Parts: sequence; C-alpha cells; structure tokens
Amino acid sequence: MAVAQIGGEDEVYLNGDYVEANFNGGGIAKFHEFISSNLDHSKITKPGKIVFTFTISESGEIKNLRIVEFPYIEMATEIIRVINAAPKWQPAKRGGKSISLDVRFPMDFSTRSKEN
Repeated sequence: MAVAQIGGEDEVYLNGDYVEANFNGGGIAKFHEFISSNLDHSKITKPGKIVFTFTISESGEIKNLRIVEFPYIEMATEIIRVINAAPKWQPAKRGGKSISLDVRFPMDFSTRSKEN
C-alpha cells in the first residue's frame, strides 16, 4: 500500500480555502491504482521499495519526476515509463487559483503478489 505525502504548508488551517489535486476522479489512491494497473509486473522481479517525488504543476502536468530510492534499475525504469504515460491531474487550488504541489510517493512490491 502507498502512503503518499502531498506537500504544502498549512492546508489544515486554510478553512476550506484549499482544494486537493484530483486524479481520474479521485486522489492519491486513484494514482496508485493507475500505476499498479499499468505496470508491466514482469519487470518487477524482486521485492523492494521505490520512492519517487514529483510536482503536480498548475496545469496538472507531472513535472520534476525524481526516483529517490529504488532497489534495482529495472523497477525504476518501469515506474518512470508508467508515470510519463499518466493523464494530467486536476491541480490543487488555493483561493480559487491553481497551485503547484510537491508529492512524495513510496510503493512497496513483493514477489508473492503483484504489490503490497
């Protein structure tokens, strides 16, 4: 299971002024679902954890993708391929204006099942 950290300073204190980014009608869980369903699981040959970061731009595009932790290069390459194929997000909004948002996203994989 992935638990992503979506960055921002004070979302809790904005009294409803902040609107989360949206991916395919959902949030980060929908993005995790997209990645899992589009991975070529034959390239995930060993268990391991991968952590990547990216920015959801004001236009909803994924930018600044960085793989910050990975057990082997084939896993990292496959994750990059899937993320680059992802549709745009609906960007987060603050005060009615679209804002960019930094995301840190970990995923764990095991060889017994397709993912944890």
